[in-house]
Amino acid sequence: MKHFRIAAIPGDGIGKEVIAAGIEALEALAKREGFGVSFDHFDWGSDYYKANGVMMPENGREQIKDHDAIFFGAVGAPDVPDHVTLWGLRLAICQPFDQYANVRPTRVLPGITSPLRNVSGPELDWVIVRENSEGEYAGVGGRVHRGLPEEVATDVSIMTRAGVARVIRFAFELARSRPRKKLTVVTKSNAQRHAMVMWDEIAAEVAAGFPDVEWDKMLVDAMTMRMTMRPETLDTIVATNLHADILSDLAAALAGSLGIAPTANLNPERRFPSMFEPIHGSAFDITGKGIANPVGTFWTASMMMEHLGEKSAADRLMRAVERVTADPSLHTPDLGGTATTREVTDAVIAAIEGDNS
Repeated sequence: MKHFRIAAIPGDGIGKEVIAAGIEALEALAKREGFGVSFDHFDWGSDYYKANGVMMPENGREQIKDHDAIFFGAVGAPDVPDHVTLWGLRLAICQPFDQYANVRPTRVLPGITSPLRNVSGPELDWVIVRENSEGEYAGVGGRVHRGLPEEVATDVSIMTRAGVARVIRFAFELARSRPRKKLTVVTKSNAQRHAMVMWDEIAAEVAAGFPDVEWDKMLVDAMTMRMTMRPETLDTIVATNLHADILSDLAAALAGSLGIAPTANLNPERRFPSMFEPIHGSAFDITGKGIANPVGTFWTASMMMEHLGEKSAADRLMRAVERVTADPSLHTPDLGGTATTREVTDAVIAAIEGDNS
């Protein structure tokens, strides 16, 4: 029997609540599908920082590098600067583990209403691929003359040919695997005339190896309009670290809620474990209230199972999610309902156990 060892890092805020829900669902799924799963729990995050002065121990990556995958909740707290939490934990894992392909699927799940008029579901079915290792979040820059009138701060966006080419190639391969075989490359090459022009040039070079994939390119500002006004024209999307970060939040909102959106931070070559997380963040305004939406975490867990080669388990979990979202009585407040995290979790587990497909 296959057995998977997962590093669970709930992190901050509602991350602790939704990862707990996700673990329950995965344990039920493993029992139903006949594989083994175990979780090693790591209490890294803002509480750990307050006690130790760091978000995770110096040897943290060494502790998780041999796991099959990482199940991550959220990072960020009101009383710890955001750049400390992000760079101290999430990016401290993503970059050294070369998780350069951040994959964010978006579609309107059954029972959920998109805020876009005339969108009932099929018109919005996208996957956004975010370059996840360099770009605007490369971490290069600094500040001088702090506090003085002449203070200068720089953040340098680093784009390498190798980094751009590999994520665009990944996006083309993903687009090829989807029914529509369509890719949109997003840049801002009219204003950023060096790195973004290189993105456009590399996209054209890589496209030559994928004659079966229809592709086009958009400026990022125009892309926001296209996503809102003509969602049916899009399928697979690839963009820089910053641009895709913003566009994927918009995509989740257009699909009904940030609470349903999943993420996979992939090291496609599998030299390091990949990390799977819902994108909603720590949401301290609802922490402890028992109303966090676990759907994004369940969808994320489905992506993790597919990455681990358990396609049947991944499909079973998504069928359970869709059965639950189709019932308005099981919608959490972010979806306009009154259901609790516990009620949604119990319903998903029941759907997993009762699915005879």
